[in-house]
Amino acid sequence: MKLQQLSIAILGLAIVTSCTSTQPTQKDQGSSIDWNKKVFYEIFVQSFADSNDDGIGDIPGMTSKLDYLSDLGIDAIWLMPMSPSPSYHKYDVTDYRAIHPDYGTMDDFKTFIEEAHKRNIKVVMDFVINHSGYDHPWFQDAMTGPDAKYRDYYVWADKDSISAQIAKKETSFDSDNIRQWHPVDENNPVGEHYYGFFYGGMPDLNYDNPQVRAEMYDAGKFWLQEVGVDGFRLDAAKHIYPDDRATDSHAFWKEFKNEMEKVNPDVYLIGEVWADAGTASPYAAGFTSLFNFDRAFSILESINKERVVAANIAGHGYEIDSNANMAEVINTSLPWFKKYNPEFVEASFLSNHDQNRVASVLGDDESKIKLSASLLFTLPGTPYIYYGEEIGMLGMKPDENIREPMLWEKSGADEMRTSWMEVAYTTDESVNSVATQQKNEISILNHYKTLIGLKKQEVFSRGNIQHLDFGNSSIIAFTRSYGKESVAVIHNLSSKSVELDNTTLKGFDSLIWKEGEIVRTAAMIKLPARGSVAYKK
Repeated sequence: MKLQQLSIAILGLAIVTSCTSTQPTQKDQGSSIDWNKKVFYEIFVQSFADSNDDGIGDIPGMTSKLDYLSDLGIDAIWLMPMSPSPSYHKYDVTDYRAIHPDYGTMDDFKTFIEEAHKRNIKVVMDFVINHSGYDHPWFQDAMTGPDAKYRDYYVWADKDSISAQIAKKETSFDSDNIRQWHPVDENNPVGEHYYGFFYGGMPDLNYDNPQVRAEMYDAGKFWLQEVGVDGFRLDAAKHIYPDDRATDSHAFWKEFKNEMEKVNPDVYLIGEVWADAGTASPYAAGFTSLFNFDRAFSILESINKERVVAANIAGHGYEIDSNANMAEVINTSLPWFKKYNPEFVEASFLSNHDQNRVASVLGDDESKIKLSASLLFTLPGTPYIYYGEEIGMLGMKPDENIREPMLWEKSGADEMRTSWMEVAYTTDESVNSVATQQKNEISILNHYKTLIGLKKQEVFSRGNIQHLDFGNSSIIAFTRSYGKESVAVIHNLSSKSVELDNTTLKGFDSLIWKEGEIVRTAAMIKLPARGSVAYKK
């Protein structure tokens, strides 16, 4: 039996701080789709919309909400896992070519994709291939012994050979698990162990085995070719091989990308790679996009501290640079990623299904929530919205509490609200529903809708960025330029109004967007607390 030799390294984390520092002139040449101009929306199916009143969100429920997403301005949807699984989150897959029956049927999903495409919305699904579920037939067979048919689909070792790794008991930024090796028999802890980076219920697949690679390439092609999805979000992309075999992981994802492009040359692949920018950048060769985790932290930290900070993930936490500006950080790191993929597209976001919800991080302060969105959509990057973020949904870990039911109407009238869990944060009393916010011109929802429209302008979706210096640490200001068009954007992080020197804005005279009342004279420009404004040259 061929064994994958593993050593567990400390996971130093950051990621992908990137964007255009040189003037782009045309859309990406490797694809007929300009992913820079897309706005994505992440959906946890279980909590989104329940069509059959069983308490669990489902695919027909999502289909019924496509008009809502289209009206909001969404161009692409990322669906969290939908395959059969024993868990509510479904990241422990037991069948890579099926839909969980709680969510519907394969025909339901094909209808969803067809209806999404009619509205010019792309569909990207979570593809969890770093590990399978413990209950997957492959692993159940593999545990029967060394001669099992699927034995070499997983990674095995005797305790003596891995004792040093077991003794480390270290967590990483993307996993709280302190034990990556798990005994096959808990009653015999000195015996045979299998490797599972995240926990024992998710045994890692052995990508040294060509059969495993072939299985996953074929499964990916099935979803692209036979079902019709437009791409994948690849979970735990950094962990295909252990850290000391990073070059093997880079090569795997390049090969995966090549295989997927054989059936869909325009396939969109986005990777979850939590690592410092130097470590993360080689992964760009195998992906269309990578998530920018440190940008998200920088935005929220800046708002809460009321001064500009640039955060870089390091070790098990963040290093904060109070002297850097966001434009400088963005422009410094892009070449690292472009070196490996000239068509690389940054993916920006504020929160996702693994992180405390934005509204809770910002103290449920509507002005802060709106400011975070203003920064997300005016800075470079393809923005991702986590479902319910656009209405200010609340939630703090544990994970179930950041994945609570979407509020469509007030509870008595909300026929689509899911009820699979007891809600702790997002209730009718704490958050206004979609229906309520649609009627309010100054709601968080309508703020998002305005910003999404702004983001569709090429100067915001494809333009470069340069720092605009007002000499005030509470101000994030920059220019965005594309072709002959240039705009100046100013955000006030402070809880107080601020007056700035108007000469810095010389030539930028045409107001295109504002949040709050702006006063501008020949000598000064005044922004309200947490206000924003953009002028075109």
